[in-house]
Amino acid sequence: MTLFGYRLPMMSSLIVWCLIWEIVGRLELVLLFPPFSGVLAALVDLVQTQKFWDATWTTISTFCIGMVLAIVCGVALGVLMGRVKAAENLLGMWVNVFASAPLSALVPVLMILFGMGAKTIVVSVFLFAIWIIALDTQAGVKHITPSLIDMARSFGAGRRDIYAKIILWAALPEILAGIRLGFIRGVKGVVIGQLLVSIIGYGELFEIYSRSFLMEDFWALTIVLFAFALLVAELVGMLEKRIEYYAGVRQ
Repeated sequence: MTLFGYRLPMMSSLIVWCLIWEIVGRLELVLLFPPFSGVLAALVDLVQTQKFWDATWTTISTFCIGMVLAIVCGVALGVLMGRVKAAENLLGMWVNVFASAPLSALVPVLMILFGMGAKTIVVSVFLFAIWIIALDTQAGVKHITPSLIDMARSFGAGRRDIYAKIILWAALPEILAGIRLGFIRGVKGVVIGQLLVSIIGYGELFEIYSRSFLMEDFWALTIVLFAFALLVAELVGMLEKRIEYYAGVRQ
């Protein structure tokens, strides 16, 4: 970003928004927005409480379990649709429907099926993340040059070797892109699941802070959640850049 001919750092816009937030909070124009300095002070106090770390462990553990299941099943489903035309015709429509549907409406239904515990949160994360992973994996598999597979077969590669050493590696850029988007959607799933169904983890803290009108703590926890989602997405993005050269083998 440039201003009056000077190149500004990428964080400049964030600093501007923080200043606006601080001014609005100081002027008390909106009661829901306390001063940003107060939110930072609440954040410092929040991370020193045992309740925060207990909620963090609950949230991260359910998130990780749901994401691992989503990655394994999503990649397998994407490879299947990318390689088998009948599977694409049979499952493709449903995957696209769930990828674009408002899954928040399905979360209360999960309570009936799995109860009001951690299982519901895991399934919620799984449902939010799996579809975009499957679609991106399918796109990567379909863009693989057929000559790569023919060459592998000519050298005596079996079916397992073709999938493990050719297809998955050649489609890796799209798979990682889907996983990155899946992580972001999974964060939405874990929060929505905790808020709507199982009042545990961060969902419990959000409920307490909103009902007690502790807006500094509410926004402090929101910042933590956003930072977590951004950090995960950036880590996967860095991994994507390190393996970009694999995309060249499909040209």
